Amino acid sequence: MTLIKSISGIRGTIGGKPNDGLTPLDIVKFTSAYGTLILKNSKAKKTTVIIGRDARISGQMVSSIVSGTLTGLGINVIDLGLSTTPTVEMAVTELKAQGGIILTASHNPKQWNALKLLNEKGEFISEETGKELLLIADKAEFNYAEVNNLGEYQLNTDFLNKHIAKILALPYVNTDAIAKANFSIVLDAINSSGAIAVPLLLKELGVKKVFVIHGEPNGNFAHNPEPLPEHLTDLSKNVIKQKAHLGISVDPDVDRLAFVSEDGEMFGEEYTLVAVADYVLQHNKKGNTVSNLSSTRALRDITEKQGGSYSASAVGEVNVVKMMKETKAVIGGEGNGGIILPELHYGRDALVGIAIFLTHLAKYGKSASMLKTTYPNYFISKNKIELTPQINVDNVLKQVHTKYKKQPVNTIDGVKIEFDKEWVHLRKSNTEPIIRIYSESQSEATAESLAKKIISDIKEIIKK
Repeated sequence: MTLIKSISGIRGTIGGKPNDGLTPLDIVKFTSAYGTLILKNSKAKKTTVIIGRDARISGQMVSSIVSGTLTGLGINVIDLGLSTTPTVEMAVTELKAQGGIILTASHNPKQWNALKLLNEKGEFISEETGKELLLIADKAEFNYAEVNNLGEYQLNTDFLNKHIAKILALPYVNTDAIAKANFSIVLDAINSSGAIAVPLLLKELGVKKVFVIHGEPNGNFAHNPEPLPEHLTDLSKNVIKQKAHLGISVDPDVDRLAFVSEDGEMFGEEYTLVAVADYVLQHNKKGNTVSNLSSTRALRDITEKQGGSYSASAVGEVNVVKMMKETKAVIGGEGNGGIILPELHYGRDALVGIAIFLTHLAKYGKSASMLKTTYPNYFISKNKIELTPQINVDNVLKQVHTKYKKQPVNTIDGVKIEFDKEWVHLRKSNTEPIIRIYSESQSEATAESLAKKIISDIKEIIKK
């Protein structure tokens, strides 16, 4: 069993002993800590928290415990039921709540669940707030409400419609162009919330031919739920079988997005953000963009081509959002298929990504595979090197930095070394003794070669 207590949320496998897996006692403990913190900072007469969940098997159980614990603290709960991460994020501000909890383990397998914690802006809590929350949990500094001061519970399953309405109102979304294109689309809904949210969005966008695979929102994920090429073979086969224009894949909580082109080939999750940003930048000349250090250089290339400025943040959505605000970016996200559009909200949102991409594709007037060829062609190699717990990872990274000090080096999150248009990014894992090594080049062989060179350097440093 596994329980990971991080500054941004609580994630674990269902079952086992308390403090070993994500058990009912652990759910009560950390929900109580979160609720206590929200009450401490709330200026509202009656504090409200929004909750929503994906379709994983444990979702209803976790939701019941979370809502009961919050109302036990005297907090009102608005439950969106089976929902998406971006929908919950938007609901926090729209419904003027003081916080939100999303019950999802994102791309983790079905035995996992998590409490993803939001502040009053509908954004993930900060590192400082997360540390305070864990301290409250450790000390069990909770004070539950007396009977006359219990919170109230309300079910609101209509907010997804409001989320979609706001997407349709964006200047980058053209339903007439999409309807005229007469797209045929295959959706892999991974047996979760996307089976409800994405078809509803596509219908409102004017798409009439939608074929859904793995469309029962029962949490029995038909394959590994992370939308990576090796997990999307069913989608690829069905795109070809249905002679569809496009395949769409989302993760269980619908904040990550990947496309399959009409020929069954992957559009590339790194290029989800690139394509959507390209269209947004056409409407925002000299607009700035942000992605994390491990994302493709292609976003930087298309941003600078439009006269804008690109910035790279540390890995993690909260870091991307922080830099987007600092640089007043018009769009940003991560190379894992996460798109953040500030005009809608500061959170990764697959639904808005689908709407803008389909508008872009409709106006482009050609196939997704041809659209892909209009972007800089890069390849990313993703590797890791396992270390013994005795090895000082920080010291290893410091020595790599020293070895390549004549190259442009970024150290805000591990070590990123640039070689003209090629780069290597090394960062240590927060949960296990490994170093993740991402490298990118305009050729797959060179990207692999770069990674192998750095891995060789690391082994030599450890040997010495």
